[in-house]
Amino acid sequence: MARIGIYGSSFDPITNVHLWTASTIAHRCKLDKVIFLPCSSQRQDKQMHVSDEHRINMVRIAIEDNNKFEVDDFEMNQLAWEIATYKTMKHFREIYTNDEVYFIMGADLLVDIGEGKWKRAKELIRENKFIVMARDGINMLSAISKSPTLRNADDGHTFHLIDKGLAMEISSSYIREEFKMGGEPRYLIPDKVYDYIRVNHLYK
Repeated sequence: MARIGIYGSSFDPITNVHLWTASTIAHRCKLDKVIFLPCSSQRQDKQMHVSDEHRINMVRIAIEDNNKFEVDDFEMNQLAWEIATYKTMKHFREIYTNDEVYFIMGADLLVDIGEGKWKRAKELIRENKFIVMARDGINMLSAISKSPTLRNADDGHTFHLIDKGLAMEISSSYIREEFKMGGEPRYLIPDKVYDYIRVNHLYK
């Protein structure tokens, strides 16, 4: 039985912190594979700054040297009104029927799910397992205890909380702003991604 993490994000662009986070989680949680899942530009709650094609290309070249990392375009291929983490996780559980599949997310998303802001939040929590990364100012245990949806699913296996050493905050938005203003964010992203952005004149 393998242990697989699903790591969803805009990756607009993918950064060294994304890679470091995925690597650290894979090590600490004994994951055999991390699947990078770029979200679709059709999502109503997100605004992308480059095309789906460019974002997935950047993820591919960023992870190509790590055999534990993969990229999947499942959400990019869904119709806008059908995109939901519940459906996404059901898809991956059906693929990896004999494995343990985890959804990787930040504590801020845990709070949103607990407050019922996600589609089919109760079923999502009941049917899946989660690796939750700490975020500044959020007490993860308190967030779970305050939400009936979360605390009633807290059986000791549903949530794997990582509250130490994942506090690096270099956002994709900061990198986009640097490119736009003629700055130099070179060492915040993989070299191949940096070159790809330059060659394709992205984030100008």
